Amino acid sequence: MTAIFENYESPWLNEELRILQDAARKFFNDEFVPRNEQWETDRKVSADAWRQAGQAGLLCAEIPSQYGGGGASYLHETVITEEQLRAGLVGFGNQVHSQIVAPYIWHYGTEEQKNKWLPKMASGETIGAIAMTEPNTGSDLQSVKTTAIKDGDDYVINGSKTYISNGQNCGLVIVVAKTDPSKGAKGISLVVVECDNPGFKRGRNLKKLGQSAADTSEMFFEDCRVPQSNLLGEEEGKGFIQLMQQLPQERLNIAQAAVVEMERALQVTIDFVKERKAFGQRVLDFQNTKFKLAECKTEALIARTFVDQCLLKHMRGELDAATASMAKYWCTQKQCEIVDECLQLHGGAGYMDEYPISRMYKDARVQKIYGGTNEIMKELIGRTLDT
Repeated sequence: MTAIFENYESPWLNEELRILQDAARKFFNDEFVPRNEQWETDRKVSADAWRQAGQAGLLCAEIPSQYGGGGASYLHETVITEEQLRAGLVGFGNQVHSQIVAPYIWHYGTEEQKNKWLPKMASGETIGAIAMTEPNTGSDLQSVKTTAIKDGDDYVINGSKTYISNGQNCGLVIVVAKTDPSKGAKGISLVVVECDNPGFKRGRNLKKLGQSAADTSEMFFEDCRVPQSNLLGEEEGKGFIQLMQQLPQERLNIAQAAVVEMERALQVTIDFVKERKAFGQRVLDFQNTKFKLAECKTEALIARTFVDQCLLKHMRGELDAATASMAKYWCTQKQCEIVDECLQLHGGAGYMDEYPISRMYKDARVQKIYGGTNEIMKELIGRTLDT
């Protein structure tokens, strides 16, 4: 646990996870941190880095070993994610790859699909993406326009997607598409497209406000043919249900990331105000500084304990959609507020890209948007009020 919480340790941590924590921390700091600036310039993490992470056992930790994964649990995924983020590596899209795409294939795929795709994802040879968002459809997944229509033994996919994480690097993408456009949400299916498929085209690697090393892309499907065996699930029309079943884990993951970023912002700011002087004293010695940081520390610890309880619920299979929405909304909101306060305490230095807090400020803003906007989270929570 981060040093700012002297008397608190997450209740789910054990000796095995601490060993993984140390190994992941060493790997990310030794192998990835020295290369991160180049990745931010390139606007994507290099493909060889993914294979390196796979060799280190840091991909698909939750996936059973029979499919090439770590055979561990979501707790192991949590530790890996937290150490990646503590190292400042927000652009490495392993959360999408290992905690979203791989679980869809594991939970809903056939044995043939699992054996075909998961081992290469675990090794880093194949990078995964999921294509939900469209140019005119964000959080409202029922309104997707992309279609996957049967033709002989194939699906023919037509449509476009945007803001797709891992979009430039991916070797396969799970596409949210309408297999029966007349049925609304009940006509949505998940279809896997391998990215060397004719009819699939990558668009631009989009320039963004933050998370510069994360490749985020447009995708186009023009009469893209895939075999009907690429459907995830036993029958068509289950895609929306599958998405709803997996979104609590995705939203918990975003909340966990928010907590780590709050803690990291606090740590770098405490270190800064201890050293920085103004009017003949340390910035830390001003009452305003202490009060602001006291507020931030309190809120960050509240967030940490809430997310830890959500994680324990998730491990018991008890994390409901509304509680996951609460965690995602509240923690990402607090992340943005705390990072903003911490930047203010840096003064002019906080606006300079060479200081970590500047990058954290830019990287934080999207947290309130992806995984379902915070407005949608409030709508989902609000539906529980009149039951």
